[in-house]
Amino acid sequence: MSKYSQISDYLQRFLDNEVKKTGIKRVVVGLSGGIDSAVVAVLAKMAFGDELLCVKMPSHYSPQNSLDDADELCRDFDMRSVTVSITPMLKAYEDLNPDMDNLRRGNFSSRMRMATLFDISARENALVLGTSNKSELMLGYGTLYGDLSSAVNPIGDLYKSEVYELAKYLNISRSIIKKPPSADLWDGQSDEADLGYSYAKLDEAMKLYVEERVTKEEIVARGIDSKMLEMIIERIFRNHFKRKMPIIAKLTSRTINHDFNYPRDITL
Repeated sequence: MSKYSQISDYLQRFLDNEVKKTGIKRVVVGLSGGIDSAVVAVLAKMAFGDELLCVKMPSHYSPQNSLDDADELCRDFDMRSVTVSITPMLKAYEDLNPDMDNLRRGNFSSRMRMATLFDISARENALVLGTSNKSELMLGYGTLYGDLSSAVNPIGDLYKSEVYELAKYLNISRSIIKKPPSADLWDGQSDEADLGYSYAKLDEAMKLYVEERVTKEEIVARGIDSKMLEMIIERIFRNHFKRKMPIIAKLTSRTINHDFNYPRDITL
């Protein structure tokens, strides 16, 4: 059994277990036409069948090829889908804030998409599945209460380079696998341009620093760019707050997330 066959099998069982223990049987996934949401959607289709609903949420910055790729994926894997444009909400807010820069525009777009997805999840009595990979989570490359929000995330412990390998195993179309990673948050937006380096280089360094706990000096001695490594380490620690629940000031003997902690699947 290959590595990615095992990972695929495990993640399907993980999704089935984590979702159904809540008493809910349906799931929704925001489908962008990118590789992360494609992988999550296909895993969810395998785990839940027609109880999966894919939601495409384009804006006026979404290129047509992203919509085409999302449609092709739904046809290839026989997945139910709906399209709910965030353009009216985004344009209305842009009109009210003509000084918006791309960072604000991207964050607002991400949050409008997640607000839409959670509303649909309420309508469908479904859980929202997350699509953030480990590279993004470690670097803090995501929006709080936007794309970082979800009830269950099956790929949060897979680096971006591993998501690509899993996508190949799942037979996701080459058009999705080969396209440059982008959240389509504004015209010409590129993940790797934002980060300054390719995911392949970032992942190579992060695996050494995070997984193997190699020292900075040893990593540089192995040929990793020192400037990139410093950026990675700075982002990992600066954005740690994005990976935690909101911190609650402790005033009593049993404070949520301090002393009042139970396993996720606790029952009465």
